[in-house]
Amino acid sequence: MSKKANSNLHKAKNIKNDEFYTQLPDIENEVKHYSHHFKDKVVFLNCDDPEESNFWRFFSLNFEKLGLKKLIATHFETDKPSYKLEIVRDINNDGKINQLDTIKTPLTQNGDFRSPECIEILKEADIVVTNPPFSLFREYVAQLMEYNKQFLIVGPINAITYKEIFPLLKDNKMWVGHKFGAMSFVKPDKSMQDFGNIAWFTNLDISKRHQDLILYRKYDPAKYPKYDNYDAINVDKVTDIPEDYYEAIGVPITFLDKYNPEQFEIIRFRKGNDDKDLNIKGVCPYFRIIIKRRR
Repeated sequence: MSKKANSNLHKAKNIKNDEFYTQLPDIENEVKHYSHHFKDKVVFLNCDDPEESNFWRFFSLNFEKLGLKKLIATHFETDKPSYKLEIVRDINNDGKINQLDTIKTPLTQNGDFRSPECIEILKEADIVVTNPPFSLFREYVAQLMEYNKQFLIVGPINAITYKEIFPLLKDNKMWVGHKFGAMSFVKPDKSMQDFGNIAWFTNLDISKRHQDLILYRKYDPAKYPKYDNYDAINVDKVTDIPEDYYEAIGVPITFLDKYNPEQFEIIRFRKGNDDKDLNIKGVCPYFRIIIKRRR
C-alpha cells in the first residue's frame, strides 16, 4: 500500500471514529431556547450528513416556523467531490416551504468545512448549527471566530479547558448553552454511544445567561482554604460559593453552566502566580476557574 493510500485510510478511520449523529429530541430541546434568533437568517449546517442528519431534518421541517431565509447543508466525502442541499422557497408550489423544496447541487470539492468552497458558503451564512468533529473542535471554533459567525454547536465539556477556547469563554465571545451533561448519540452503524460530558456552545444570547446563581453559604475561613500560589479561596461545589465573599474564588469548570456575566467576572484558569497548577498544601484540585463576584 502506498503512503498516500495508507494516509487516506487512517484519515477515513479517524473521521469514522469521530462521527456521531445528534438525536432529534436533543436538537429540539436546545434550539427552542434560541428560536427568536433565526428569523430571516441563513442557517448553515456545515458538518452534516443530510441523509442521516437530524439537524437537516429539524430545520427543514421547521423552516417556516423559525422564519428562515435560507437553509444550507454540505455533505462530507473523504476523497471525492460531494454535494450541498438548500431550501430557499416553495419550488413545488404547494403553499409550504419544507423538505420537498430541497435543491441538491454538486460540489467540486469534498465538503470539508475547511475547503475553500465551504468557506464561501460560510461567508453567506448568518448562523451555523451543527455537531462538528470533536477532534477538530479547536480548529472549527477558530474558523467561526475568524469569519465572525453566530453559532450553536455541540462539543465536549472538556473543551472549556483548551487554551484556544477558554479565552473566548472568559471574554464572553462564546458561552455554554442550555444542555450541559450527558447526551446519547447515534453512530453510523445505528448503535448508540453515551457521553457524560457534552455541552452546547453558542454566542447567541439566551435568558439563562442573565439568571443569577442563588447563593446562601456564609464565608468561613476554616471551610474555604486558600491556594498556596494564588490569593483565592477554593470552592469544591458551585452551590458552596459564599454569598458574602467578593474576592477571588476558585470554582470547578461546571460553574460555566451557571455563569451570569452580570453577577460574576472570570479572572483566569487553572494556573497560579507561579504559572503552576493551583494547589492547596501541595495538592492540586481538579481544574479550577478563578472568578470574582460583581458588586
